Amino acid sequence: MAWQTGDRVMALRRRSVAIDVVVDMLDGWRRHQSGRNASLLSFFFFLSIFPLLLVATTILGFVLQNNEDLQQRIVGGALENIPVLGQQLADDPTSLDGNVWVLIVGLLTAVWSATKAFVGFQVAQDDIWELPIDDREGMHVQRGRAVLGLVIIGASQIGSLALTTIVNAADLPGISRILLLLAGLVLNIAVIAFMYRFLTAASPTWRDVWPGAIAAGLAFTLLQYFGSGIVKRITDNASDTYGQFALVLGLVTWLGFLAISALMAAELNAALVRRRLASASHPSPTDR
Repeated sequence: MAWQTGDRVMALRRRSVAIDVVVDMLDGWRRHQSGRNASLLSFFFFLSIFPLLLVATTILGFVLQNNEDLQQRIVGGALENIPVLGQQLADDPTSLDGNVWVLIVGLLTAVWSATKAFVGFQVAQDDIWELPIDDREGMHVQRGRAVLGLVIIGASQIGSLALTTIVNAADLPGISRILLLLAGLVLNIAVIAFMYRFLTAASPTWRDVWPGAIAAGLAFTLLQYFGSGIVKRITDNASDTYGQFALVLGLVTWLGFLAISALMAAELNAALVRRRLASASHPSPTDR
């Protein structure tokens, strides 16, 4: 007998709606092989993060050139929470240099690898919504949606950076951190809700995706806020054994947390929808 239908577990599920949803969510994680999909997402995002960092540093090399005041405002804001890049800028923001050819090569590589990651996210969501293979989108549609997702992510990061610069320029040291954290949370929730809503061949409604978007948004905000610390701790602990590879270990771990959070929250959405549909057709275990 599967653990989720054992006598003790079923007794708990009958007593509590929350436990019923959590058990169904965890069972969905197992049945949909979301752990495997999270690993694939981590891999694809790892492939994309270095060309993305290359693009980011090149663009900043153009933007920050001969502008020390703007350097300090940007480096002291959202970018300090980006693992690797934030530390590099904090140590020497004047070291960045803009190069057109580096920008072009980095951008093309980043677009290719990042769209692969977003295609992987669509496949994971289709698995979570239990869509038959024949009902899923073709590769050309998936690639188009992946580019759309990449554009939305890029726009949200530019917006976050602009907001950080504005808040820092307002010189509100007492509440600026709180305002930036709340703004980042709202932005993360909105972007993730969009991804859950449109990056799948299923047709979830906004009502279907908001619970998971809020949960994933909270997780993403915390991981962004503590991301540099997480990578630094792993790197410091592993550097004696793995040397420069410790940086890879730290980044993969951080990206893995992001992927797990995104797919676990998507499983939450699917579990809530299944329960709502089951309640409409027949009583759930908690109603018997």
